[in-house]
Amino acid sequence: MNSTTVRGATIEYDDFGPSTGVPILLVHGHPFDRTLWAPQVTALTAAGYRVVAPDLRGYGRSSVTPGKVLLADFADDLAALLDHLGVERAVVGGVSMGGQITMEFQLRHPERVRALVLSDTSAPAETAEGKEFRNQLADRLLAEGMDGYAHEVIDKMLAAYNVTALPDVATRVLEMMCATDPRGAAAALRGRAERPDYRDVLAAVRAPVLVVVGADDVYTPVAQAESIRRLVPDSTLAVIEKAGHLPGVEQPERFNAALLEFLAARM
Repeated sequence: MNSTTVRGATIEYDDFGPSTGVPILLVHGHPFDRTLWAPQVTALTAAGYRVVAPDLRGYGRSSVTPGKVLLADFADDLAALLDHLGVERAVVGGVSMGGQITMEFQLRHPERVRALVLSDTSAPAETAEGKEFRNQLADRLLAEGMDGYAHEVIDKMLAAYNVTALPDVATRVLEMMCATDPRGAAAALRGRAERPDYRDVLAAVRAPVLVVVGADDVYTPVAQAESIRRLVPDSTLAVIEKAGHLPGVEQPERFNAALLEFLAARM
């Protein structure tokens, strides 16, 4: 594990694999940390790629910025981290909120993108109802902490059947959620509530894009992934069977196979 200060925040990150390998930047979702990507880090580095996986500000072991953190803040943090590492261009991939940060990165730093990986995410701007929900949830997390929320949503983060079928995975995901600092989670929720519409951004992407979704994702269903695929001129869709919102941890072998096939063909 490594640490650096970017834009006033201390960011903890992993940097694995050969320095000469194609760099891949992996962006976790809410409310997780970089260890969400452990199965992908193992597979990618074994295939010769360089993998950078940070804890976003407010998550994992990175420092907390209370109040509100916009997706633009996260994207600029990632660009600054790449600067620190001397990486000009990378494959950038994210899941859920991390996918939206990846789209924001494409908006703000398109010249740094070799390819995109968008897992279980959505492109439209937040709705009025969604904005109210996220701000109320932020208030709740600050007042109550993470535990109650984490246990309420575990059967949506994972496909409900995987909570019992994959108890070790469910435990690991719950532990990540419960360990998150409520101030960081709340700040991200308030910022995410103000996210813009990324559909025009996606339509303008000329880099190759892999769209991944769990077949039984209830947060961002297959139909949303298909809508992203239709928007992007050069895109591939992989539907991961027997998975929900986090196919990279629920079905890592299938997820990794789709990812490695895409990279081998396009990098």
